Amino acid sequence: MQDQNFKNHAKLVPGYHYVTLSAILIFLIASVNYFIQSTAENKYLGAMLCLLSVILVMMAWYVRGFALKAQDRAIRAEENFRYYLATGKAFPKELTMGQIIALRFAADDEFIALAAKAVAENLSNKDIKSQIKNWKADHYRA
Repeated sequence: MQDQNFKNHAKLVPGYHYVTLSAILIFLIASVNYFIQSTAENKYLGAMLCLLSVILVMMAWYVRGFALKAQDRAIRAEENFRYYLATGKAFPKELTMGQIIALRFAADDEFIALAAKAVAENLSNKDIKSQIKNWKADHYRA
């Protein structure tokens, strides 16, 4: 497996991000087109196809969102515990979820200092990730 770093850590699942989402988009466009071009007898079918395509778009959106939200909660708990083991204190309340997610890639030797810097300078998640020198890979994300 390739070493993970700032440039290659984003995860795309081709079957979901390209194939499934493209198919849903094509179905949405085709169903709207069918509805617009349908005769009076076929308007009901066209409306049902449009409704189905909207439902598929919403399902795809929420399926991904629910998985990411659950993953975010797990990351927050893991990183709070990691911070507690290193410092004896809970994470600073000023850290945002995005900052906490970015800090998970920092190795233990730079984790505490980078967390303090993130709070003091209100660093974005991209800024935090770009300042990590010793990248800790995460191959299990959704």
